Amino acid sequence: MRLHLVELEDLDWFPRAVRDAGLDHLRYTLEATHFYDCVVPLIKEAIDRTGDTAIVDLCSGGGGSIEQIQLQISAAAGKEIPITLTDKFPNVSAFRWLQEHSGGRLGYRSEPVDAADVPKDLVGFRTMFSAVHHFPPDALKSVLRNAMASRAGIGIFDGSQDGLIPVLAIPLNWVIQPIVLALATPFFKPFRWSRLFFTYVIPLIPLYTLWDGSVSVFRLYGPEQLREIVESMESPGYEWKVGKVRGKLGAAVVYIVGTPTSRG
Repeated sequence: MRLHLVELEDLDWFPRAVRDAGLDHLRYTLEATHFYDCVVPLIKEAIDRTGDTAIVDLCSGGGGSIEQIQLQISAAAGKEIPITLTDKFPNVSAFRWLQEHSGGRLGYRSEPVDAADVPKDLVGFRTMFSAVHHFPPDALKSVLRNAMASRAGIGIFDGSQDGLIPVLAIPLNWVIQPIVLALATPFFKPFRWSRLFFTYVIPLIPLYTLWDGSVSVFRLYGPEQLREIVESMESPGYEWKVGKVRGKLGAAVVYIVGTPTSRG
């Protein structure tokens, strides 16, 4: 059963410095575990169908696994596939660091971008990682309908409800994560003095990441729930795939991939 509880990250008033630092931590976690490697074939198959040569990433947060994805997609495609990072609350310092670190393969928009109202000049296959659980069903439909209105392909990927294992792991995470943050925080990029202050002096970042990480477990969708959402929409001229795949460490990733049957 999915519960749409409140994550601090979603609140407009939540301090930007704390939010951005927590998203940087998430990026390092996803990169270290290669969490989204398993969805690269799905994206490659989709862009082969659409003919897209660029990707527009929605709700990019701190960047997540996007640099790994860009390298793997480009290798699979046999050509460079640039990615533009966007977000409703753009983490510009992280985006800028990723652009420099990737040698320009990753670009970004510094202005806020609503995933349900993507500017017309942002053209390419749309992706969204680790964000769909932030959207209740009606809001998710708005994201999908906006892609359909632009005849854009879209791939949405997130952790999945996977029995009781994620729920049972919450207490363990409350023990391990503060230790990881205490040891690893000085090495996170881009460097932020505020991250040190809000980790070691006033520990808002550990508390925020623990709360949001725990709440997100209850907000995750299962493939059956996502399939119901897709099937409830009228989507002539679109082909949808909904399912679940597992990564190297056994973690489940749920997905929706939609592609127009024609661009006419």
